[in-house]
Amino acid sequence: MTDLDTKGPRLIAAMTLAALLLGACVPQASLLPSAAGVPVPVAAVGAGRTEKTILKLQAQLRANPDDARATVLLAEAYLQRARETADPGWYTRADALLGSVLRRQPENVEALIAAGSLALSRHDFSLALRLGERAAQLNPTIPRIYGVIGDAQVELGRYPEAVATIQRMVDLRPDLASFSRVSHLRELYGDVDGAIAAMQEALQAAGQVSENTEYVRVQLGNLYWLKGRLAEAERIYLQSLELVPNYIQALAGEARLRVSEGRLGEAVTLYRRAADQVPLPELVIPLGETLEAAGRTAEAEREYALVDTIQKLLVANGVKTDLEMALFVADHRHDPARALRLARTAYRDRPGVRGADALAWALYRAGQLPEALRRSSEATRLKTADPMILYHAGMIAYAAGDFRLARSRLSGALALNPHFSPLAAPIAARTMAALGVRR
Repeated sequence: MTDLDTKGPRLIAAMTLAALLLGACVPQASLLPSAAGVPVPVAAVGAGRTEKTILKLQAQLRANPDDARATVLLAEAYLQRARETADPGWYTRADALLGSVLRRQPENVEALIAAGSLALSRHDFSLALRLGERAAQLNPTIPRIYGVIGDAQVELGRYPEAVATIQRMVDLRPDLASFSRVSHLRELYGDVDGAIAAMQEALQAAGQVSENTEYVRVQLGNLYWLKGRLAEAERIYLQSLELVPNYIQALAGEARLRVSEGRLGEAVTLYRRAADQVPLPELVIPLGETLEAAGRTAEAEREYALVDTIQKLLVANGVKTDLEMALFVADHRHDPARALRLARTAYRDRPGVRGADALAWALYRAGQLPEALRRSSEATRLKTADPMILYHAGMIAYAAGDFRLARSRLSGALALNPHFSPLAAPIAARTMAALGVRR
C-alpha cells in the first residue's frame, strides 16, 4: 500500500493508505466555499494588498492588453477579491479574463490552473477536474495543479484517486496547501486525530501571518472543537484574533464555543460581527440558527431571507448552489419538494458523501424513507467525522424504525461534540432519550 506521507517524498510514513481508508469536512458547506485546503480570507488580512495588486495589473494591461501573464494574475486577484468580499461578481470578471487568454493560448498552464480554481469556486467540479488534468498533462511538476485535481476528485466522490493526487502534491511540495488537504482527507475518513496532526504541520509550514496562516490556524481550532477539546479550540481562536483582530473565521469559532456553553446571546453578537464584515452564508446560516434557538424567530427569518438573496446572486454569477441550498431549504424553508429537486441535482453533480447526505436528508423530509436509508448508508461509508452527517443518518434510521442504527448514529454525533448545532443537537439528545439512552 502507498503511504500518505506529510513529510515529503516518503521520508516519514505518517499514515498508510489502508489506515486512511479504514478510518480510525467542516460544518455544513458554505454557499461560497473555498476548495479543500484553500483559504477563505477576510478583508482585514489582505484586502488592501489585493486592491493595490488589481490597480497595478489593470494599469499594466492598459499599456499592453496582450500581456497574458498579467491577465492571468489579474484574474487570480479577482478570485481573491471574491473570497474577501463574498461578491461573486468577481468570478464573472475573472472568467472573462481567463477565457480571453485560453482562446489565444489554449495550452497556457497558469491560465488553466486559474480556470480550474474558478471552476472549484463555482462548484463545477467536473470542469475543474478536466482543466486540472489538462494542466498536468502539459506540466506535471507544478504542485498547485494537484490541488485543483484533488479538490475536484474529493467533491466528485473519487476518494482513492484524491488520496493519490494529494500524495503527489505533498511529494512535490510539502507545504501549507498540501498538508491542509491531507488533513481534510483524514477528516473525511474519520481520523480526526490524524487530521489535527496534519493541520498542525500545515500551520508550522505557513510562515508569516497571512490570510492563509490564519485560515489554517482556525481550521485547527475547528478540528479541536469537533473533538470536543473546547479549551484548545478557544486558545487557537483567541490567538488568531490577537494576530488579526476581527478575523471572521476566528469570530465564528468563538461563536460556536459560546453556543456550546449555552451563551446564545454572546454567540449572536460574535456571528453578527463576522457576518457584518463579509456576509458569507456559512456565517449567516448559523447566525439564524442561533437566533432561532434563542427564540428570536423574527430575527432568524431575516437572516434566512438574506441567504435566499445571496443564493440568487451566486447563481447569477455561475455558481452551483444546489447541495448547500438543498440542506438549507430542507431545514429552514419547509419545502420538501424543492429541497428534493435541489438535492437530486446536487447528487448528480457531486456524488460523494456530502452529496449523498444532502439527498438522504431531502428524501427524509419528503417522507421517502427507503431511499433515504440507502443514501444515508452511502453518506456514512467513509466514517466521516461530521456530526451533521451522523445526525441525519440517525434521524432517518429512527423514522424508519431501525432503532439500533439510530442509537449508533446519534450517539456518534453527540460523542464527537454534544453541542454540534444549536438546533440539531437538542433534537438528537431528545431522540436518544426517547430510545431509552441516558447521557
